[in-house]
Amino acid sequence: MIQCWRLDDCRQSLVIGSRKDHLAEVVYWGPRLPDGEDLETLYLANQIDVTGGMLDANPELSICPEATRTFPGQPGLILRDGSGTPLLPKFYFAADTAGDDSIALTFRDAANGLTYTASFAINPMTHVIEAKAVLESDTPTHLHWLSAPVFPAPQLADEMIDFSGRWCGEFQMNRIPWSPGMRYRENRTGRTGHEHFPGLLLPCRGATNAAGDAYAFHYGWSGGHRMVAEELPDGRRQVQFGHAARVESDARTRFETATLYAVYSDDGINGCAVAYQRHLRDVVVKFPAPGRPRPVHYNCWEAVYFDHNLEKLKGIAEIAADLGAERFVLDDGWFGNRDDDTRALSDWEVDPRKYPDGLTPLIEHCQSLGMSFGIWFEPEMINPDSDIHRKHPDWALGGEDQILGRYQKALNMALPDVRDFLFDRISKILGEHDIDYVKWDHNRVLPLPDAAQTRGSYALIDRLREAHPKVEIESCASGGGRIDFGILSRTQRVWLSDSNDAIERLRMQHNSAIFLPMAVTGSHVGPRVCHTSGRTLDIRFRAWVAAQRHMGFEMDPHELTEEEAGALKDVTAWWKANRDWMFHADILRLDSPDPAVLAEQHLARGGDRFVVFAGKAETSQQITPRPLQLTRLTRDATYRIELINRADAPGLSRGDPILKHQPIEVSGSYLMSHGLTLPWSFPESMWVIEGTLI
Repeated sequence: MIQCWRLDDCRQSLVIGSRKDHLAEVVYWGPRLPDGEDLETLYLANQIDVTGGMLDANPELSICPEATRTFPGQPGLILRDGSGTPLLPKFYFAADTAGDDSIALTFRDAANGLTYTASFAINPMTHVIEAKAVLESDTPTHLHWLSAPVFPAPQLADEMIDFSGRWCGEFQMNRIPWSPGMRYRENRTGRTGHEHFPGLLLPCRGATNAAGDAYAFHYGWSGGHRMVAEELPDGRRQVQFGHAARVESDARTRFETATLYAVYSDDGINGCAVAYQRHLRDVVVKFPAPGRPRPVHYNCWEAVYFDHNLEKLKGIAEIAADLGAERFVLDDGWFGNRDDDTRALSDWEVDPRKYPDGLTPLIEHCQSLGMSFGIWFEPEMINPDSDIHRKHPDWALGGEDQILGRYQKALNMALPDVRDFLFDRISKILGEHDIDYVKWDHNRVLPLPDAAQTRGSYALIDRLREAHPKVEIESCASGGGRIDFGILSRTQRVWLSDSNDAIERLRMQHNSAIFLPMAVTGSHVGPRVCHTSGRTLDIRFRAWVAAQRHMGFEMDPHELTEEEAGALKDVTAWWKANRDWMFHADILRLDSPDPAVLAEQHLARGGDRFVVFAGKAETSQQITPRPLQLTRLTRDATYRIELINRADAPGLSRGDPILKHQPIEVSGSYLMSHGLTLPWSFPESMWVIEGTLI
């Protein structure tokens, strides 16, 4: 007997099938099928032949491959019973539950007392498929590995693209050829990690940013993950994502994966990117005030570090407000006896030495300047040199002889007493002050991976959000160390990187746009001399790179010359004038013919306007710029194109391109087929082009 189920939107179909009541498998995922397609025939047509040296039939590549069915690859489930004896489940169909755009399939192993449920839901607006697996046991069981529902990988994908990184160097793309065997990546740091962002792209042969078939996956979990991309001996391919292995320390009767977000695109990598951007912004993230424009931030960290002086901070706030800032964020150093990063973390009481009258005088001063107020916390961490550690050393996670990170340990977030303490301290600060924003940091990896730690952190954030629903939260972890859809279901902004170096930011923002929209991606104009790279960059370049995302400043504004302040004001004013439509815009990565140029097109919902940012990160190999092709325009429509920062053209740009002098009106067909020819520019500069549908 064959059973089949399907989910569809206007772009794609997902067909799942089962025979002999075995665990189901994905038999088709791709362009939308006709409504009358015979699914049983598809199931049968999906079967592959056998020949010499093979079993008499091929084991199913199911949504949770089972070792007991002679599956030749990585199983989707590894577990032991309460005594530690390995279990080898064999599941059989039990029930299905269908919704308008969802299906849940339940399978039962009566002999071992196990129930497995896989759920799939397709969003018809964003085209994202959400998949999750749940394992329930009649008796406490030890889990080693549970994959989210397994998807097949396309045969025409010659390579896979995943993401690595480091502190101040997040979202680096790796291209690895498919070959027999397994690509295995595991993050065991206990947080999402700079090193292993939980995402995977599978572009099919010939796909680019703007064209071709592509598939993508993201695992929405903040506690470390495992990814398996495997080509079996028979040529079939599977993709598995789940929590990092062996992170459940206790036997339990219920386990569940995080949500796996899967996307198919017939519009290149941009099709995947737009799906993720829209799904995150419009479905996953819950903004406290959805109609409020994203405010320009000022963060004081790289201006004062731990040297908090009320009068100096007031003066900085005055300059920041004059530049265009609308929110002042007080960073690390306001609490306990926190004069450096070696002490006081977790004490979370206002330092009376620095703020003898509390935080209210600074908050009221910022509000009188038209700025709201935000504050920094690092709730999950503790310094050994702190009042709380001296009182509760047992609250720290890990052994006494562990290696510290930034002179700190992690608090054991699985302990209710720890969460209660943190809730009381943080809630007191938020309740007694007019604060609308929290920068929530996480500056060290965990001494050991533990899923209970992540669940505890989630629980604390959820509780604080319920108590303070108007407060927005930023996820920061030494920059981009905790960015995923799991944490973003509880927060509204991410700090992409601790690097404010505009060249480094340019590439990180470009790559992270495959998953992140402008609305949640913080980007700040840093100091003239970058504190993390030592590089000196022009204020215009720094400002335009920040204007690609949720804009802010993070420097001592006293350093600005009059000319620099004027340039920053101009870019900030432009960003404010355009932020509302850019909030909802799709960020499209352009296929630049010049590797030195990283270009993207922000296309408004409805397609009536766009802005192109063409950033030049280094010296080009050729002497003059090559035409830059745009994307997703209407071919027979006419667009008004204007280079809005043409005054930035350097003296060595000696020619007479028309865009240096005036706007032009050209067709969408010309812009997409030939492209824009921009003036010559130095490295470390940005051209900004506005387009309007006529």
